[in-house]
Amino acid sequence: MTERPERWVVCKPAVSSHGGVVATQHQAASEVGARVLAEGGNAVDAAIAASLALAAVEPWMSGLGGGGYMLVRPAGEARTYAVSFGMVAAATLNPADYPLTGEVGADLFGWPAVLEDRNMRGPLAVAVPGQVAGLGLACERFGTWSWADLVAPASELAERGMEVDWHATVAIAASAPELASDTGCAAAYLADGFPLAAPWTGDAPRIRLGRLADTLRQLAEAGPTDFYTGEIAQAICADMAALGGRLSAADLAVYEAQIEEAPVTGYRDARIGTAPGLTAGPTLADVLDRLTTSLDPGEAPDGDTYLAYAEALQAAYAERLRGMGAGTDADRASCTSHLGAADRDGSVVALTQTLLSPFGAKVMLPQTGILMNNGIMWFDPRPGGPNSIAPGKRPLSNMCPTIVEFADGRRAALGASGGRRILPAVAQLLSFLVDFGMSLDDAAHCARINMDGSDVVEADARLPAETLALLEARFALSVHQHGVHPSAYACPNAVVWEPDSGSATGAAHVMSPNASVGAS
Repeated sequence: MTERPERWVVCKPAVSSHGGVVATQHQAASEVGARVLAEGGNAVDAAIAASLALAAVEPWMSGLGGGGYMLVRPAGEARTYAVSFGMVAAATLNPADYPLTGEVGADLFGWPAVLEDRNMRGPLAVAVPGQVAGLGLACERFGTWSWADLVAPASELAERGMEVDWHATVAIAASAPELASDTGCAAAYLADGFPLAAPWTGDAPRIRLGRLADTLRQLAEAGPTDFYTGEIAQAICADMAALGGRLSAADLAVYEAQIEEAPVTGYRDARIGTAPGLTAGPTLADVLDRLTTSLDPGEAPDGDTYLAYAEALQAAYAERLRGMGAGTDADRASCTSHLGAADRDGSVVALTQTLLSPFGAKVMLPQTGILMNNGIMWFDPRPGGPNSIAPGKRPLSNMCPTIVEFADGRRAALGASGGRRILPAVAQLLSFLVDFGMSLDDAAHCARINMDGSDVVEADARLPAETLALLEARFALSVHQHGVHPSAYACPNAVVWEPDSGSATGAAHVMSPNASVGAS
């Protein structure tokens, strides 16, 4: 544990409203979602508008060039639905483009190094993006507002330019050497070759994200299909071809997001809806199944509680990496956004979206201003494994949007950003709510551990000494302050709807300087 000269007690109170709430990783996006609710939109409308807004205010995390998963529990139905719009490898991808160098890789996953880091950054790292298809499908199936009206706030934000506050400066500076290698990224993020920084006094500077504002206006007018078969698609493919990427018009034209009934598992007296397929959803169900027998909840989490969490997470991760992907899948600090929304009628949404790495592939397409994902890095570059690189294939991801239905009728939408740290955070938040009956505010502020498949438990320094000692007797222990940067833990956002009062409560990631709850 790194000692620090000052210790802060940080509190970010949960926010409640009878008109609904939206919790995101950026205040501007939360406000967009809250305005949609205030003007009569439902939780899906608010989530879509907030999702698109994030592309203009927090582009290093997620955007039009990425993908994700959304869980929807509509107020008038007894089912939870999963909207899947994850990224897919291009049909013409050639695994031979990613030869191993024999060195140890420097990526988030611990893969062996690939020549020129082609799986990490640049045009060959780009997978087919699903973000626009997923949001468009959710709008068509569950929304009440028009697509154009939901895109409009993001377009307005992009036209104003992204505010470069101190947190944005840190994000840009951390990726500056790689951003400098791409003409579009360098022009947008590195003025005169350096990251912008706010002055000591006065307003923070703003930057235009290439032609993103124009693209959003086109997307609003032409609809989401334009991204896959229209003018936007043509521009994307022309730019990718010029850069030497594999993404083609055929890849975009055949891409489809999917809606299905979400897998549901029982935990205590609650029902848990999880993301399907190659996500962390199945592994969350495994963790909860183990906790059913290993955790005997008391009045509050104690040392035995955190030991049970660590053991369940370690066993479930071992099974996940053995059966769903290669054993070195060690995403430790990914670039992801999570948001939750609840409306006045009781519909709740959990939406996780990503570019994968910070700034994705570090490729901003000149004609559109779209920052592209580096989804190929999700794959193991070694051949012959369950998660090896292959054309047309979907990779294993760590996204874990979750919806909880309590026996008393309450509904919660949970999720987080943070790569492999996502699942431990979601599992513990869920347990705090279900096993210990915590309020959302208390759960959001409660100390957590991180155990993501290794033999090391990362523990919040706020935990009692006896709890740390109990964990250290069983595992290698690394104690960390819960800070802003660097961050040892996932960044959760959550909402809860209560039928008795008709009110919704949202809690945003406590340590983030920008995460907030917007209330209608």
